[in-house]
Amino acid sequence: MIVRERPAGFRLFLVLRGSVLQRIRLSLAINTLLAILVTLAHGNLFSVKITLTPIPFTLIGLPLAIFLGFRNNTAYDRYWEGRKLWGELVIQARTLARQCLGMIHLPLPVDSTQRESDVRVRMIHRTIAYAHALRLQLRDQSDSADVQRWVTAQEWEVLRHKPASKRADALMMTMGQELGDCVRRGEIDPCLATRFDTTLTEMLGAAASCERIRHTPMPFSYALLLHRTAYMYCFLLPFGLVDITGFMTPFVVAIVAYTFFGLDALGDELEEPFGLESNDLPLDTICRGIEISLLESLNDPNVPEPLKPVNYQLT
Repeated sequence: MIVRERPAGFRLFLVLRGSVLQRIRLSLAINTLLAILVTLAHGNLFSVKITLTPIPFTLIGLPLAIFLGFRNNTAYDRYWEGRKLWGELVIQARTLARQCLGMIHLPLPVDSTQRESDVRVRMIHRTIAYAHALRLQLRDQSDSADVQRWVTAQEWEVLRHKPASKRADALMMTMGQELGDCVRRGEIDPCLATRFDTTLTEMLGAAASCERIRHTPMPFSYALLLHRTAYMYCFLLPFGLVDITGFMTPFVVAIVAYTFFGLDALGDELEEPFGLESNDLPLDTICRGIEISLLESLNDPNVPEPLKPVNYQLT
């Protein structure tokens, strides 16, 4: 996610970091070069004059702009739903920490270093591991250090043999089993255990909804149709404008192509909100926020610092 103030004045045209221009620069350059060649040749292809009026481009351009806008709205809905789901995960993680510290009755005070012997610390640390496991699963990453750090050695021996896509579910199953053990040992009132179970269910539901977004892309044929139409429109546009706009044809074509190519590329980027592109969700930052909140609830002296933007980007 790009985090920066909106540039003002002429600087607005010089910003590249976070701009979709980096993704479309090759197509835009080829389209502008074609427009220059068409302008120099006055619309002639060898000895044949290619005559196109602006009418077809008007008829096609308006529906194309509407459908590109509709596709981008749909892609942004996926992006925004992903952000709401991770916000819900933050809420439920904090709720679980509060429930562990307030509803599990143990004779000893909470000590964040006693993960092996204190179920409260173990469950709170496992919640952090769950957030990291879900992040890695959604990004198809295999780096497991962030998960291993927050579980016991015995638990990691079981997790390490599971694929990255199954570790979040395995952690949640372990949470449910420990909750049942606490009820059987009398450490949690059975009536209050339902509150715990509801929290775990909400966390599991948020993860399942993220998986739905991740594994259900927009229909390929729809995106392909818009992609092809936008490119055909922009590459034929110089032939329809050269007799009207003259030497200004490359400038007009470049502006139109930047808009249409940019909307097309932006839709592709927003459609998959859990990746590592410049405008994707900052899952690393959100997971760090969960770490900070839960460790502060344990009065852990080693609370990490929030992640800072690197070159205006949070990952």
